[in-house]
Formats: sequence, C-alpha cells, structure tokens
Amino acid sequence: MTLRIYLPRDTTANALGADRLAHSLEALAGQKGMDLTVIRNGSRGAFWLEPLVEMDHKGQRLGFGNVTAADAETLLAALADNPTAHPSYVGPVSEIPFLKNQQRLTFERAGEGDPLCIETYQQLGGFVGLRNALAMTAQQIVDEVKESGLRGRGGAAFPAGIKWQTVLDAVGNRKYIVCNADEGDSGTFADRLLMEADPFQLIEGMTIAALAVGATQGYIYLRSEYPLAHQILNEAIERAEQAGYLGDDLLGSGQAFHLEVRLGAGAYICGEETSLLNSLEGKRGIVRAKPPLPAIEGLFGKPTVVNNVLTLAAVTTVLAKGSDFYQDFGVGRSRGTLAFQLAGNIERGGLVELAFGTTLRDLVSEFGGDSASGRPLRAIQVGGPLGAYLPESSWDTPLDYEAFAEIGGMIGHGGVVVFDESINMSDQARFAMDFCAEESCGKCTPCRVGAVRGVEVIDRIREGNEPEKNRELLLDLCDTMESASLCAMGGMTPFPVRSALHYFPEDFQSEGSQ
Repeated sequence: MTLRIYLPRDTTANALGADRLAHSLEALAGQKGMDLTVIRNGSRGAFWLEPLVEMDHKGQRLGFGNVTAADAETLLAALADNPTAHPSYVGPVSEIPFLKNQQRLTFERAGEGDPLCIETYQQLGGFVGLRNALAMTAQQIVDEVKESGLRGRGGAAFPAGIKWQTVLDAVGNRKYIVCNADEGDSGTFADRLLMEADPFQLIEGMTIAALAVGATQGYIYLRSEYPLAHQILNEAIERAEQAGYLGDDLLGSGQAFHLEVRLGAGAYICGEETSLLNSLEGKRGIVRAKPPLPAIEGLFGKPTVVNNVLTLAAVTTVLAKGSDFYQDFGVGRSRGTLAFQLAGNIERGGLVELAFGTTLRDLVSEFGGDSASGRPLRAIQVGGPLGAYLPESSWDTPLDYEAFAEIGGMIGHGGVVVFDESINMSDQARFAMDFCAEESCGKCTPCRVGAVRGVEVIDRIREGNEPEKNRELLLDLCDTMESASLCAMGGMTPFPVRSALHYFPEDFQSEGSQ
C-alpha cells in the first residue's frame, strides 16, 4: 500500500516539531517496509493545528492536527488501517471551518503542495497572469491594476495602479521593482507564510510589475530573521530562471527581468520605503524627505516601484482573472481580500483571508475563538505596533480602510493582536513610546526626542505626579509627533498611546489614587 502524506516545512510548523516528525515517520516507515511518500508542503496558515499532517484518501485530503514525533507510530498504523480512528484526526481539510469559511485568493495555493515545485504551481493556475501580461502593453497592465481597486497592503494603503502609472510615466534609463519583505509589525506573518508556501507567486507578481513599468531589475528586501524564506526564495528564483520565467528572455518574449534577494538590516524603520531604499543601497537606514517620491527618484535615484509582498502577490490574481473579478470582493474603496493575522492571547491563531467588510468582532470570534487564557477579551490592536488599541465598543467596525480611519484606527498589514482582561493598557502605551524610541532612525526631532519624552511623561502619570497636567502634556506631545514627524514611525506612534489613554483611563491611575 502506497501512502502519500503532506507535512508543512514552513517556519511555524518546524518550530512546533514538523522536521522531527518527518524524520520519525520516514524512519519508522522504512523499518516497517511501508511505501511512504512525505511531501513537505507549505502551511495553510491554521497555525493552531500545526504540525498539520494531511493524507490523500479517496480524492480528499484528511487532516491530523498537532501531531508530534511521539505520535509517529500510532499515526502510521492509523493511516494504513483506519485514519478516522486516530485521536489527532480533524476530518477533511477542506471542511475545517477555519479554512472553509475563508475567501482565499492570494493564499488559495498555500498548503496544496511542494512550494518549490514549479509544475505544481503551474497546475494550480500559476503564471497565467504573467502570460496574460506578456500579451498586453505596459499601459494596459497598469490600467487593469488601477481598475481592480488594489491598494497597497501596508500602512498607507495607496492605490497600486496609480503608483505604477507614476513609474511608467517617469523618465529614466533604468527602473526598478522593489519588494518590501521586511515584515516587522508585531503579530504579522502573512509575508513570511506566502514566501515560504507560494514563492513563485511573488516572483510572478514582481515580473508583472516589471512589464508594467519597464523595469529590468528587481530586489526582494527580506527581513533577516526569515532564514527559511531566504533559502526558499533563492531556490525558487533559480528554478524560475531555468524555466524561462526570469532572465534575459521571459518566455521567449524578448523582455528581460532579473531578481535578487537582499537581506534587511534588522531595523524596524527599514520597513519604511525610503529607509529601505537607503539600506538597499548600502547606506544607513534613515528616512528620506519627500519629495521626490521613490516613484520618481527611488533606488539609486531611478524610478522605482516599492510594494510589499501581499500587494505584488495580489497582482497575479488581477492579471489572471481580471479586474472585474477582483472588484467583486470588498466594500467601498477597499477592494479584494486581505490576509488578517490572528495573534496574541487567542485560541486559534493563524492566517485568515477574507474580503474587506467583515467586522472585527466576527473575524476574531468566528475564526479565533476565545482567548487562549479563557478570560474575557479586553482590547484588540489592529495594524501592528502603531495601531490603536480598540475596546469592545469598536469591534463591530467593518474591516475597511475608511471605516477604521473614522475611529482613529488603521488596518495596515492586517495584524490583529488580542489581549484579555489581565492586560494593563498603560503598560501598552508606554511600550508604544519606548518602541518608537528604540526603533527611530533619529533623523527628525519629533520622533527621536518625542518618544523618549513620551516614556517619561507616561511614567509620571502612572506615578501620580500631577496626572492631569501630564495627561495634557502627553496629548500635546502626541499632536507634535503626528504633525511634524518625517514618517509614519513618529507620526503614528501616538495612535496606540491616545487610544489607551482615551478608552482605558483607569489603567493610568497610580496605586494610591485608585
């Protein structure tokens, strides 16, 4: 009997013992004379079930969750006899509610097979968008992206097509495509998951962007803390070159595009596009003044598209299925889907891809369940360390850019970090200022000095030292940082501070005044 199973090779699964499990299964199968094939696939993002073993069975993929190396012998026996009898059995993977109830476009291939198998990528619809783009003019590609409504999947949510149009229209003897893969927001992992589970999609998206603006060179600026993604991307690029999807002659079209991975400098500020460009050029990662915009004078002073991983990956869907198809997902000016990442004190952590428009409450309750601690939830931070802390009264807000802006929040990269009732929000406000002080590039005074003063003022409030006077001073400081900082690092640090102070004022009282 031939058994074929799938076991993720991504960072999360490996951290939970997937490599050890794979070795144990293969060793035991050899000892027992079993014909076992272990395919190291990409994770589906249901991290609360990892390591998630899948088995081909009568046209379905049956799942077994939280399997460890200690379960290897009982799992092999069950796979050969009665899979449903094993205690780790979770049923057909396609029917697991966490996965079944998502609307996956960007992550529809994640977990389906070996992420480095170019044939598997093609069989699952890969490179259709690129082939379509090769039959279009640059302007037609840009128009398709504009009409899709795709916006950058980062903090600014700037329309991708407009940025591309600017680069296309810019005069330059050389243009660049830069992928911002320096994923540094707390509670975010979608970029890493996509690069480890479906790397050819990013390569395809960057190549489409190159065709759209006339670029011949691209760089993936990768977070240095992602060694497995680094390894996978480099191998995927090599295979794409061998297959003609990268290089001097893309699929015989006569058009060229070359791609390299460059490791980041280990600084949060390098997630800001101009600081990233400085780092990519070998300089210190500090923010540049704008104008000029990177679309006009970017990498090495040339017109440059800077988009993050999820933006470039989404482009493949737009070009493969059309702008009208993509527009059918989402609400208002927030079109398509976003990969929300559930983290923090949550029962079911992982990646959830949904169309814009569902509420924060529905996202967390339907997919995340209760808190991991069993205590009631108190606050949710959306959008990374610069996002506001939202109380329960805000959880029915639809997840779209404009709706969140109206309540002083942001969606950003889609990170959702959950806190239970044990959290002290003055600690979180202090952390926000301290984080900014630690990660500031130091170029502008409001950020460099303001964050340090912010920590000091919050400490005085918590100590009961003229609390009302210092609250007023803290709000004035937040105004200055928002209005005068050179980039979002200082300009948005006040968001979590203001929200904690406004919604959870009781946490800022000193013990003596409570």
